[in-house]
Amino acid sequence: MEGKIAVTIGEKVCWYEKGMTYQKIAQEYQPEYDSEIVLVFKDGYYLQELNKTLEEDCELSFVTTRQSVGYETYKRSMCLLLLKAIHDISGLGVRIQFSISKGLYCTLDGEKKPDRDFLDQVEKRMRELVEQKVPFHKRSVHTRDAVKMFREHNMHDKEHLFEYRRVSKVNIYDIDGYEDYNYGYMVPDTGYLKYFELYPYDEGFVLQLPTAENPTEIPEFAPQEKLFHVLKDAKKWGDLQNIRTVGDLNDQVTSNNMLETVLVEEVHQEQKIVEIARTIAADPEIKFVLIAGPSSSGKTTFSQRLSIALKAEGKRPHPISVDNYFVDREKTPKDENGAYNFECLEAIDVAGFNEDMQKLLHGEEVVLPTFDFELGRRRYVGKPKKLGERDILVIEGIHCLNPKLTVGLSDANKFKIYISALTQLNIDEHNRIPSTDGRLIRRIVRDARTRGTSAQRTIEMWGSVRRGEEENIFPYQEEADVMFNSALIYELAVLKQHVEPLLFGVEKESPEYVEAKRLLKFLDYFVGIGSEYVPNTSLVREFIGGGCFRL
Repeated sequence: MEGKIAVTIGEKVCWYEKGMTYQKIAQEYQPEYDSEIVLVFKDGYYLQELNKTLEEDCELSFVTTRQSVGYETYKRSMCLLLLKAIHDISGLGVRIQFSISKGLYCTLDGEKKPDRDFLDQVEKRMRELVEQKVPFHKRSVHTRDAVKMFREHNMHDKEHLFEYRRVSKVNIYDIDGYEDYNYGYMVPDTGYLKYFELYPYDEGFVLQLPTAENPTEIPEFAPQEKLFHVLKDAKKWGDLQNIRTVGDLNDQVTSNNMLETVLVEEVHQEQKIVEIARTIAADPEIKFVLIAGPSSSGKTTFSQRLSIALKAEGKRPHPISVDNYFVDREKTPKDENGAYNFECLEAIDVAGFNEDMQKLLHGEEVVLPTFDFELGRRRYVGKPKKLGERDILVIEGIHCLNPKLTVGLSDANKFKIYISALTQLNIDEHNRIPSTDGRLIRRIVRDARTRGTSAQRTIEMWGSVRRGEEENIFPYQEEADVMFNSALIYELAVLKQHVEPLLFGVEKESPEYVEAKRLLKFLDYFVGIGSEYVPNTSLVREFIGGGCFRL
């Protein structure tokens, strides 16, 4: 059609005026979706905000809040709405700290502790802005002008961050006169941000948000006390080291203080491991140390370092993997796609595991199995094991915190450890680094080195890995006797050198390209350092190689 632009949506070709926004097209198709359309893919792999306009023939597909990238866009936009509302009411600054209970834990600058009355005022202002459908305006400014603007707004964390940026332009978002930098895409206006609640908690408050699975429902706020205090301690440790943001870390790199920073981090982490070992060794009834955590938490290195610390306390630790108790392959349950589901509890011979552990506890000799993954069945070829007075089993597996795995064992004989990489570093005070990003980067590096797996394949599998964690690990994390944070404040500066070439290898036409591009942009904030700074005992060595442990 003359003067029109051809837009392919699914198998349908439509004609629209040049200059029409993607938002207007999305509104036309919104009734066909059960969740809000917040972004579009142009020609398969160009992710676009809805306020962009049609300029040429193209193919469009819609991104909703049920999809990861759409859901993150909703969360990011909600943060800017929150900051704007608090600025309007009090003028106070806000620090967005970390995720907790399907929400974000935030604190106010200064001594003010937000009470219910204050949060009610904030929520009222937020909902006023939602009703008004205030647009998010984006403008691109020169980096030096952005630094000057952040200095004038007393956003010194952002001023500091962009002193290290190599790009010449910065995208600034404006909402009704309130300006900020946001790492990633945004919704077109505040009218999209209907679902949220605010709860006072500890010294701050929680912005409770819907989940990607149910993007129009707010889950009940359920405090995770143990996890919260580990995250809070991590933030305090970062503050103590004067490394709260990426800009602070870059200062350490460029001022030649990095070796000291690395060594302080390593000693601090070693002290935590020694504390755990001493707690275990002090209780003679503990015979089973059970370790669980999500993918790429560093469970293998942690188990070996804990074993050494236990030896130093006079114990004789023996490592055991629950994976050796997989049922025979033909008995393994299958998922909805007909593939073997190795991550469900039913894939483990729970009865056999408990029987062997009880025998060991009662002083009997037991030949423990080794699972042959090629044959798909267990083999019994090792020497019999018998527990003496000083012997202790260090057991690692994704179900180790699930009470059903150790149902036949007394709680008095068990010590449960949850391990995860809970980053204490944020990009700046308003843009956090999700722990999942750190773990994904770790996994990309490790899988490429040890398995020859491409970054594209690792990213492709990550959604399935995350679903398994949500089902089998996270629900039981509060069951742990202790939580161990395996993240090191410096590690992304090291991993950057290893992961960037792998991410650049992701094919532009692939579905994984958008995530690879996002991670590359994220890593661009960091000034990198070489692996020579990292001790061979470091947990980071599990991923980059060169460690002294047998992995």
